[in-house]
Amino acid sequence: MSGLNFNHLRYFWAVAHAGSLTGAARQLNLSQSALSVQIQKLEAQMGHLLFERIGRRLELTEAGRIALDYADTVFAAGDELVSTLAGRPALSRQVLRVGALTTLSRNFQLQFLRPLVDRPDVELIVRSGVMRDLLAQLEAHTIDVVLSNSAPQRDARTPFRHHLLSEQPISLVGRPRPGRPPLRFPEDLATEPVLLPSLDSDVRIAFDRLLDLAGVRPVILAEVDDMAMLRLLARERDALTLVPPIVVRDELASGALVEHWRIDALSERFYAITQARRFPNHLLADLLASYAERA
Repeated sequence: MSGLNFNHLRYFWAVAHAGSLTGAARQLNLSQSALSVQIQKLEAQMGHLLFERIGRRLELTEAGRIALDYADTVFAAGDELVSTLAGRPALSRQVLRVGALTTLSRNFQLQFLRPLVDRPDVELIVRSGVMRDLLAQLEAHTIDVVLSNSAPQRDARTPFRHHLLSEQPISLVGRPRPGRPPLRFPEDLATEPVLLPSLDSDVRIAFDRLLDLAGVRPVILAEVDDMAMLRLLARERDALTLVPPIVVRDELASGALVEHWRIDALSERFYAITQARRFPNHLLADLLASYAERA
């Protein structure tokens, strides 16, 4: 392959960021047809389509997403060169894009991402959302991985893979109860107020099943689908809270909360969801390997 034509790459870069030929042509003061020809020449040189047309929109293919990452790096390097020669050195950075369920424990997210947090050569982009939207972004290659506490459903049309990262115990935690008898599970839940995950949580479904089998109807103070809010309520209310201990790790360490009962029949699983890619992000591969070693 002959040397890369940086004019073609610049045109591609402009279209990718503008999201359309119209917007990029206006910025570059070119006709749409001339710009389209330049993109086609770059695609021919690369041997891959860089865009696909969906309705009136241009969306990056996987090869296009990889090419954009490199184009961003190339043109950022040019800016760095100018800055360096002007006495303002800058640092080139790699990017990992992470999607996480809005309900997922922040402590778990930080534990997974910790090897990259302090690296000056890495930029982390973390987006929160619901599973459907995050999987759509994963399929469109706008994020590299989805962190979740449930595995996606699979069929012939879904290319997703899930990697089990961790299986955490589930406990009833709460403020210290000096002078009160130890908790009896599950019978005491007929009178003890509880804070629970929402009804669509796998953990909540399993917990309700346990209590149904025991004939216990709990006194529910709140049902919360956000682990960060559940953590706050656990600190504020004199109640038992159903959570994986990792969610309230700092509170348990400080003694603000204590583990009153570990429910051996329950656990929560944490997954990294990916899809097969011809051009995988090596940062993600390193992170998955690192977490397996740390777990």
